Amino acid sequence: MAVSGADGQLRGQSLHGFYRAGIRVLARMELRLGGIEPLPLQGALTSTAEARFVGAVRIPGDPDPDPALTVERLRHADGMETITVRNTGGRPARLPLEIALGTDLGLLADIAAGRRLADLPGQVQSAGLRWAGQGHSATVAARPSPHAVLAGAGMLRWELEVQPGARWSVELRTGFETSAPAALRPPIGRAQGVPLPWSEPEVRCDDSRVERLLPRSLGALGGLLLADADRPTDLYSASGVPWRFGLTAADALWAARLTLPLGTRLTSGTLRALARRQHPGSGSPGSPGQPSPGTSNASAAPSGPTSAAQGPWSRPEGLLPGGLRHGGPELPPSSTATEATLLFVTVLAEAWRWGLPEQEVAELLPAAERALAALRANVSDASGGFPTAGPGGFVTDLGRSAEERAARPLPARCEVQAQAYRAALHGAELLDAFGRPGAGEWRTWAAGLRERFREEFWIDDLSGGRPAAALAGPGRPLPTVAASLVHLLDLGLSADGAHHEGLLDREQTRTLAQRLAAPEFDCGWGLRTLSAKSPRFNPLGHRSGAVRVHETVLAVAGLAEAGFEREAGALLEGLLDASTHFEGRLPEMYAGEQRVADCPPVPHPAACRPAAVSAAAAVHLVLSLAGVRPDVPAGRVVVRPASTAPVGELELAGLRVAGEPFSVRVSRIGVAVVEEASSALQLGTR
Repeated sequence: MAVSGADGQLRGQSLHGFYRAGIRVLARMELRLGGIEPLPLQGALTSTAEARFVGAVRIPGDPDPDPALTVERLRHADGMETITVRNTGGRPARLPLEIALGTDLGLLADIAAGRRLADLPGQVQSAGLRWAGQGHSATVAARPSPHAVLAGAGMLRWELEVQPGARWSVELRTGFETSAPAALRPPIGRAQGVPLPWSEPEVRCDDSRVERLLPRSLGALGGLLLADADRPTDLYSASGVPWRFGLTAADALWAARLTLPLGTRLTSGTLRALARRQHPGSGSPGSPGQPSPGTSNASAAPSGPTSAAQGPWSRPEGLLPGGLRHGGPELPPSSTATEATLLFVTVLAEAWRWGLPEQEVAELLPAAERALAALRANVSDASGGFPTAGPGGFVTDLGRSAEERAARPLPARCEVQAQAYRAALHGAELLDAFGRPGAGEWRTWAAGLRERFREEFWIDDLSGGRPAAALAGPGRPLPTVAASLVHLLDLGLSADGAHHEGLLDREQTRTLAQRLAAPEFDCGWGLRTLSAKSPRFNPLGHRSGAVRVHETVLAVAGLAEAGFEREAGALLEGLLDASTHFEGRLPEMYAGEQRVADCPPVPHPAACRPAAVSAAAAVHLVLSLAGVRPDVPAGRVVVRPASTAPVGELELAGLRVAGEPFSVRVSRIGVAVVEEASSALQLGTR
């Protein structure tokens, strides 16, 4: 990646520089023409991986008030930069071009923490400079070669003579070498010749914000694609730039799930990559004592060591890697390993409904069974039966043993119950369809969880009640009002294009919808992560008041599906308006300040942009407006858009259902017409 200010100068301050593999390859690249910096005129992204900077320089002594020289810098994130000087004046320009270079070869984590090392001494290398540090080295090569290279000053210099109407260009290429062992080297980007793992949709809409948001969000997501070096076609998404430019299992699964209408290739690549990272074990996928079918498929290295002091069950079979995520001021950190392990089952089941070939589903099913085994280990009693585990029999951190849970109890979080419930139902559908045992047990357990949740997680109050954000123990709900409640609306795709019954009943869902639409949550730009009525509210807090894009999108889709289209439409409008202030590339989050006229949303200083989950969520926001819900194994696809047609007429072409093109048009009165679909699919509405 490459980071600079809008003037294009890399000054070595803050995060400025070219980065590769978490190392700052080049920290400074400061250009001067005739001894002065160009006056910055424009700096903008032309794609996720490219930027263009334009500046102007007046020739010394030129009486004309208009600048005669323009300097254009075309920068690519891979370390390539082309600098072009144009002379639009009436006389030759004779002056030096100097580029000052330097680097500290610092680690991204150190730089992000504010630590800045001194620049390394440079060495002259043919057509450029070289710097060497501990285990790494960097080079900058120029074409054409500079007329002078000053290693002590880190300077490349050309004596230019540019005639009127002419131009002169130089190409700078940054290189990086490391002596790290191959086993420690990071994933590769999308290799040349490997196609994008999704179809390229076409969108036409009465609302221009929609037409801009979809392609730019896909472009942002495309810039985050990675692959393991030995499996270059199994693409998955990095979490985000600049802070988390690597694989985070939960984020990669969310990105794959939210882009399923564009095909299943990103999903299959992500699932295979994570199956290789799944923690192996000797437990059972469906019931205690039974071997796990296809265990050899999970022979990849475990995601981390098992502590002997904690015992072998501190990392159960089937757990995916994941660290802790900040839980906000009122809840402890949450485990992304738990979220990813449960989400793995859902993503596989929904990909199957969208048309992932049965052979690929069958190959990944053992990994899903192992994920269910991790859930079962959390909710089993000592005899191996169901229903007790966390507080009141609810699900907590899948990565902790029964002994750890007893010694250090954690609250049972609301969103974890929703994810576990959905995984159980999706797992049961997969087990049934592929002739594996255990489906009935999972449905029975899910029904019991639903009954207990409605009784124990619901808090009655004067406003009509609300779900608890977490349960500390039987009869001990935590009254925090947080946006994590939107996961209760994410019911998951099921048979015949339907959704599963939720953990909330109809009246509870109505009350939650009204709460989310109220100003305490809806700031006008989206959904706050914490109620503005909370004494711990902070509009810039990750989990205490900022707007997280993907949670708002889940709310929009879930509210619309539940029939609360007015509430969904208000949140949709806020997100679309926010997208215009972020040039159609929504960041991971932004401030949850109340919207006021003529004032844009406030950016968050620590937000990733692009971020995989927010980019994929923006794609999902647009595609979900068509209401396409397939069940490819049953040969059926249901289309039910919002009856309010919140963005006017919408046409989506180039979607993929059952691996075939799918196009749909939604009229201004909310009527859908399927214009292209596989002949094997039966069309329906509901």
